Amino acid sequence: MRGVTGVTEPGAVGRQAGIMTAAPPQACREKKAYRKKAGKDRSQPVRRAVQVAFLLLNVWIGAEFYLWVRAFETGGAPIVSRPPGVEGWLPIAGMMNSKYLFETGRVPAVHPSAMVLFLTFTGLSLLVRKSFCGWLCPVGTVSEYLWKLGRDTFRRNWLLPRWLDIGLRSLKYVLLGLFVYAVGSMSAAAILQFLQSPYGIIADVKMLNFFRHLSVTAAVVIGLLVLLSIFVQNFWCRYLCPYGALMGLAALLSPLRIRRNAATCIDCAKCAKACPERLPVDRLVQIRSAECIGCLECVAACPVEDTLDMQLLGVRRRVPAWAMAAAIAVIFCGATGWAIHAGHWQTHVPAEVYGELIPRAREFSHP
Repeated sequence: MRGVTGVTEPGAVGRQAGIMTAAPPQACREKKAYRKKAGKDRSQPVRRAVQVAFLLLNVWIGAEFYLWVRAFETGGAPIVSRPPGVEGWLPIAGMMNSKYLFETGRVPAVHPSAMVLFLTFTGLSLLVRKSFCGWLCPVGTVSEYLWKLGRDTFRRNWLLPRWLDIGLRSLKYVLLGLFVYAVGSMSAAAILQFLQSPYGIIADVKMLNFFRHLSVTAAVVIGLLVLLSIFVQNFWCRYLCPYGALMGLAALLSPLRIRRNAATCIDCAKCAKACPERLPVDRLVQIRSAECIGCLECVAACPVEDTLDMQLLGVRRRVPAWAMAAAIAVIFCGATGWAIHAGHWQTHVPAEVYGELIPRAREFSHP
């Protein structure tokens, strides 16, 4: 299982299968004349700006949520309101609420923004590749800067053997399958009962407390993941993140594709070397892989004009980084704006209920 499909150049199929082909030696190939890219590629500064903006937004949400929780824990009056965006960190609640919506046609009162954000991020993957992972996800952003730190410090990142890499990649799909099975086996009534239980109501508080009061085991696991992310590119995202697995499957239906012009390609392989997902960009005409996060690192690395671009299927029109950023912003802001206007953004739980449950959060376990 490669996870990548596409049209290859002559002789590339044999190389992918590990079979020797009759392709001429590199030294005997004639160098192609090519037109160098005009101007500096701006895709990565644009993407980094979006990443940093979304990371800062999440930091602000986290700080506001912490202050809100502490007010109830200390018996004081909250000086800030509960930020609904914190529910973006409850993807399982978002999946449960989405099923409840599809079965009943009603938006649940508890954690509705978890559903809105879950559907929004999935929709982004359907329309703009796996852009949630490559452009928005705070965990993905931190993971990217960790492996770049490792590369800059040790001058390299580790590349796992192909057989091990493929085997580990399947883990996130197994985890996704378990979550889908668990949620899929619940009836709408069971979902509502879970969400309206004390644990379901303060699931976001329980999540905060998990990180505030880390057990030794959890601290060791998180520390190990951070360490591995320094040496192996996107370790968590690549091998273990079930959310990323779902986004990747949705991205298979996206109308956007990285496309390579084999006629003008000079076979320098800079695109493949730049790809954080280790995709063989230099040997494919289109990248259809569920692993492609739409980061445009390969496009930025290509030195040849009009040879490697993100394109819209059907019309073969180049999609620049600013257009991807604009599409992401419009979809995200449009979805959250609609939810706020429609009254499906705030969790409708009285402050008295929070005042009773939050100080006793440790008493409630998963039903």
